[in-house]
Amino acid sequence: MIQFILNEKEISTGLPSGTLLLDFIRYHEHLTGTKIGCREGDCGACAVLIGEYKGGSLQYRSATSCLTAIGNIQGKHVVTVEGTNLASALNPMQQAMCDESATQCGFCTPGFVVSLAGFCLSDKQPSYENAIASIDGNICRCTGYKSIERAAAQVAGLMTDRGEMTAIDFATGQNILPQYFSGIQQKLKALAESTIEKEKYPAPGNSPKFLGGGTDLYVQQHDTMHHEQIDHLFDQPGLNGIEKIGDRLYFGASATVTDLMESEPMQQYFPRFAGITKLVSSTPIRNIATVAGNFINASPIGDFTIFFLALDAQLVLSDGKSQRELPLRKLYKGYKTLDKKPEEFIEKIWFQLPNDSTHFNFEKVSKRTHLDIASVNTAISICMNGDSITSAELSAGGVGPIPAFLYKTSECLKGKTLDKALIGQALAMTQSEISPISDARGNEAYKRLLLQQLIKAHFVKLFPDLELA
Repeated sequence: MIQFILNEKEISTGLPSGTLLLDFIRYHEHLTGTKIGCREGDCGACAVLIGEYKGGSLQYRSATSCLTAIGNIQGKHVVTVEGTNLASALNPMQQAMCDESATQCGFCTPGFVVSLAGFCLSDKQPSYENAIASIDGNICRCTGYKSIERAAAQVAGLMTDRGEMTAIDFATGQNILPQYFSGIQQKLKALAESTIEKEKYPAPGNSPKFLGGGTDLYVQQHDTMHHEQIDHLFDQPGLNGIEKIGDRLYFGASATVTDLMESEPMQQYFPRFAGITKLVSSTPIRNIATVAGNFINASPIGDFTIFFLALDAQLVLSDGKSQRELPLRKLYKGYKTLDKKPEEFIEKIWFQLPNDSTHFNFEKVSKRTHLDIASVNTAISICMNGDSITSAELSAGGVGPIPAFLYKTSECLKGKTLDKALIGQALAMTQSEISPISDARGNEAYKRLLLQQLIKAHFVKLFPDLELA
């Protein structure tokens, strides 16, 4: 049985664990404020909040229910737009949308209201910028965003006097959200105590469908996942967490993109990481998407695959009985073909953190700046000793059948003095080891030129004194 709290109601269901949360909400609980839109996680019409008792406090994150399996919400609190309603009046998020004429057909409005409620439940700085960031996964097709932005600003203004109070206490105390939120933490703790603890890892010998966040798998296999035998890795003990040990960073296969964004070591060693991740999907997707899932999906343009290829990330694979370590660079044998047995799953990922002589950069170009798949992306990790390059690691996506580590180009740069001539040689070498194809994201010639320009962009950003054109 899967047990969780839906708004104020305790739920216990024997439905298949691969059942989508969106379908459960609408067709089993008949809460139709949560809308069916794209079913691909892009529009935000199906947005919900998922609350989890974690690290001694209750934390809420927005999520796309169209890509969330009910097996991934065991022991959690799910909030739909109905769960944000006050007893006798519109809540302040709903009122702000009305005041600013920020709704027209109204189809997208519940998603915006839920996302803004998530902002009010967040312990992030109650700023206008964070209010806007909370709705970056919501699309409105008819109203225009300026009125929605004004509504978000109005909501942000409500939270500015929070002081030292927790967001939940303030939101319930100020009648921003219903009073029942104040009792959810105790209910989740009681639910956890009554729930049988999960096995540490999938049972040896089983060959189920492994599922992390599901943000890509459900897009590809929407009609079949409901019926699959699924082993949920998302909340498995031992597969979560991020830990710095010596000069290495280890993170579990279930660590989400948001987990990495909020990690102190990632913020310390990769100060541009927050900006990079904002080019990848949206907040509700980043809240549930796992980096390991990005690797296993094996897309030739997977953004985090390209990011971690340049860092020479190492994978710890397990079949439930034994482990083996495999460089990410060796995982891809061909298009969507992996050096991984069906019964194996990623248990941990680790890489060596950069030192003071290391420079790192990631570049991506897509047809839209946000919420879009890359046409070409690339990352570089380069170590310098004065003007000399001691090591260089260069990766690229969208230029071949697999996420590419550019071995020849990387070797071309090592041990050389960094100057414009060397960059020219490296660019020529790059062209000899890529094989882009023409498709919807650009023709072959365009992708070749684009990668050349993006590699130049690495050096423009990291070494502005070169004055590279």
